Amino acid sequence: MNIIESVKFWINNARPYSVPMTFLSWLVIFCYSAKQGGNIFCGLIALIGISLVHLATNLSDDYFDYKRLSCDEEFLNNSKEIKCRYLRNGQATVEDLRNVIVFMFAVAAICGFVLFLNSGWYVLLFALAVLPIALFYSVFSSKGFGDVSVILAYGPLMFEGVYYVMTKHLSWDVLILSIACSMFVNTVLYAHMLMDFDEDVCSSKRTLCTLFKTKKRALKFMSVFYIIGYISVTVLAIKSHNYYYMLSLLTIPLVFDLFSLLKLYNEDKYVLPYAQPWHFPLENWEQVRQTPNASFFLRFMFARNITTWFMLFICFALMIS
Repeated sequence: MNIIESVKFWINNARPYSVPMTFLSWLVIFCYSAKQGGNIFCGLIALIGISLVHLATNLSDDYFDYKRLSCDEEFLNNSKEIKCRYLRNGQATVEDLRNVIVFMFAVAAICGFVLFLNSGWYVLLFALAVLPIALFYSVFSSKGFGDVSVILAYGPLMFEGVYYVMTKHLSWDVLILSIACSMFVNTVLYAHMLMDFDEDVCSSKRTLCTLFKTKKRALKFMSVFYIIGYISVTVLAIKSHNYYYMLSLLTIPLVFDLFSLLKLYNEDKYVLPYAQPWHFPLENWEQVRQTPNASFFLRFMFARNITTWFMLFICFALMIS
């Protein structure tokens, strides 16, 4: 395997389909910071470091899961197409995986060092706060703290961190903006956990959803994230007198539709509703809809799309204000 093939192999295993959420979160705070006269070069360096940490975190999740479950013969012999496939079919070893994780974190650390030289000691504090989440997300998730980790990482830590390296300041407005966006990012994870409710209960996996004991109560709680997100962006609009932020409220009807779809999924996960125009984009939908997981992916991708629209509206508000 040459270098290019190796890079493609590991990026693919690091689940790059999850990176757009990271990019969108970065894009929001990058646009905000640029409007404040922030250093664009530092913002781009931060994107490289953040993306590498995200990919390394996904691989670390595989590393710890495989180390924990490799003694389980059922895990090794079943569902090879899903979890840690590349380790179970011999395409890579645990040592290979560990080395790639270390390399990604090392390059991210170099990015952090460059930002440290330019912006100062706060960069180190943000890095030290993010590192435990990045390394041990799998552990936090298995203990029911996955949501807290995502909200912190995609919210105050990323937003205040990027804003600081670009402007050398911290901001209450940025904190409010980070809460709004991180709540929406977390709804994508939460929707995934909700649809995995039965499997997680059977495997005794502890998530925020399973703490509610029933899928009905877990679905109701999902509204808390959306409500906090909408309240936060409304407060920011009033505080900053930038009422273009209110365009993000156009996603509210989509949220109601998502709740309807998830309620139906709770009742019968095999019912596949007709994909409406506002559900798209749905990647490779013609192929996916023929699979047993089509019902899951329709809702998961729709939840992701709602978050995408929400943050794009915010970016639009920032650019035209």
